[in-house]
Amino acid sequence: MSAGEAKKTVTITQIGSPIGREDYQRATLKGLGLNKMHRTVKLEDTPAVRGMIRRVHHLVRIDSADEAPGKRDHKS
Repeated sequence: MSAGEAKKTVTITQIGSPIGREDYQRATLKGLGLNKMHRTVKLEDTPAVRGMIRRVHHLVRIDSADEAPGKRDHKS
């Protein structure tokens, strides 16, 4: 990635409680920087972060995923 390119980011919000969930789900939320309900974080969009989101998809909401220009799918 060259210095002129912007890194893609993803914004996620915790919408579910970790109470009564498996320990790995609690740890994944902490790893994402989410530890309280309705907290929002903006993270770099990497395969590792996407994998973590997939593990707790029922507890988080993806608010936005910034994409590089020209990479969007537009339907006409």
